[in-house]
Amino acid sequence: MNFTHEHQSLYDTTKKFVETEINPHVVEWEKAGLWPAHAVLKKMGDLGLLGISKPEAVGGLGLDYSYQLAFAEALGFCTCGGIPMAIGVQTDMATPALARFGSDYLKENFLKPAVAGDMVAAIAVSEPGAGSDVAGIKTTARRVGDEYVISGSKMWITNGTQADWACLLAITSGGIASGAGAGDASRHSNKSLIVVPLDSKGIDRKQKLDKLGQRSSDTAMIFLDEVRVPARNLIGEEGKGFIYQMQQFQEERLFLSASIIAAMERVLDDTATYTRQRQAFGQSVLDNQYVHFRLSELKTEVEALRALTYRATDELVAGRDAALLCSMAKLKSGRLARELTDACLQFWGGQGYMWESSVAQFYRDLRLHSIGGGADEVMLGIISKRLGYGGKRKIG
Repeated sequence: MNFTHEHQSLYDTTKKFVETEINPHVVEWEKAGLWPAHAVLKKMGDLGLLGISKPEAVGGLGLDYSYQLAFAEALGFCTCGGIPMAIGVQTDMATPALARFGSDYLKENFLKPAVAGDMVAAIAVSEPGAGSDVAGIKTTARRVGDEYVISGSKMWITNGTQADWACLLAITSGGIASGAGAGDASRHSNKSLIVVPLDSKGIDRKQKLDKLGQRSSDTAMIFLDEVRVPARNLIGEEGKGFIYQMQQFQEERLFLSASIIAAMERVLDDTATYTRQRQAFGQSVLDNQYVHFRLSELKTEVEALRALTYRATDELVAGRDAALLCSMAKLKSGRLARELTDACLQFWGGQGYMWESSVAQFYRDLRLHSIGGGADEVMLGIISKRLGYGGKRKIG
């Protein structure tokens, strides 16, 4: 990826925003289990940071995805993992399909306000019984006249207690196709993406979930009981929702990979500083060859992840099928985050086990990256299928 002066300028602007408008408040937001989404996103919208790769017609900058990746990487300077994730929902998870396939009406009334920071968005795909198995969702949206009537529930919805609307995946035709007798076509072609205003009658999203990490990012369970939305809130064509969501996942997975690189580098730097100061058995912990060799090895792995993420971005920007490399980057980033934070916490000893240490913060927060946006096992399934190594069903 060619990192130009323009990329650097965008990177620097984002990093400065994180350091001045987010990091001073992280401790407070972590304790509250909530971040002021509308206030923060409005400031970001005013800076043009929420529509970097969105069309200029909706207030975006109209730049290619490499600029969005620079933004994602700079968000990693946040001192917690929850806020970059919540911002990424707005920029890379709830809005790509809307930007690609949404009608002029939807772009004007939902995408444009999201780019400006006037509305907060959520992505509502996962359900209590269908996380990584997107095809297994059970929420239905039946057509009644010029409306969809939606019933079901959505789980682990980031920004769920504050969002103004959600990009929701539901079954719109053919009933619930599942089990051994349901083929790929029936499982995939009966789903649609619909923009659902979250103040609609019949929505209950009061249940904020209590998570291991990413505490400052509010996550909700959303119940929908005969919720009526206009049929014109359909994104693109009915029955194409699964395909749209699979395409949307590529940007989500690249964002997730890039947004934790700086966080992992911070953990390494903080660990080097702490172990240089910490004395054990007559020398600093860092003076042990195993410790400084291990930190060097982990730093090399972070650079390898960065290179893989940049290469996947090049494929996406070139308009080629980037699913294989995006899946590899997502797999690598989640697994490396687990390995790195666990290894570094061990070097901190008892202090690393304290809630307030930076290594403990990211040990909690980055664990989600092997689950959200497609679990490691789903990434391995996609990779295996793409490489022709095995697998009966094409996924991703």
